[in-house]
Amino acid sequence: MYTVHGLAMSGNCYKVKLALSQLDKPFQWNEVDMKNGAHRTPDFLAMNPNGKVPVLQIGASTYLPESNAILYYLAQGSSLFPEDRWEQAQVMQWLFFEQYSHEPQLAVARFIVYFADRPAAREDELQSCIAGSHKVLAVMEQHLQDKRFFVGDKYSIADIALYAYTHRAHEGLVDLSAYPAINAWIDRVAAQPGHVPMG
Repeated sequence: MYTVHGLAMSGNCYKVKLALSQLDKPFQWNEVDMKNGAHRTPDFLAMNPNGKVPVLQIGASTYLPESNAILYYLAQGSSLFPEDRWEQAQVMQWLFFEQYSHEPQLAVARFIVYFADRPAAREDELQSCIAGSHKVLAVMEQHLQDKRFFVGDKYSIADIALYAYTHRAHEGLVDLSAYPAINAWIDRVAAQPGHVPMG
């Protein structure tokens, strides 16, 4: 039985929940009270010295942090990770894209608006993230013009990683109306067996 130490409304944590649900793997959820510093306690830092969620607890003293590393671990040997080496590399390409280009824009915009109540002191940062989000979304939109999913036309952890923050982009004031291919892809992801909503 896995245990996920996470925050229900975090996109990075949602990736793990969605993958576990779609792989039909039993798990327990431990909600981490980050507002009150639960991620900075000695017990939590023993699981992840970086003090961030999610953390997948695999055994009594075996812990794996970082959402995309967790996706990679969980998906091995399943339909969510391709057998072909070239397609495997493409999955990793999109996982790196998500963390380096996508998440720093869409997730930060969402955090400023949804979690931090859009403080005036961060307005310039918010607008920069919104603009950056549209650059990232343009890359995704172009890729999805003739594809149903991101790699090999099959649903994979690449889709899970990119879906988490994309489908909640509006919570960061990022408008998806100009991206028909992305919106169609979002609907396809939501229709996959075992899909569960965030939260």
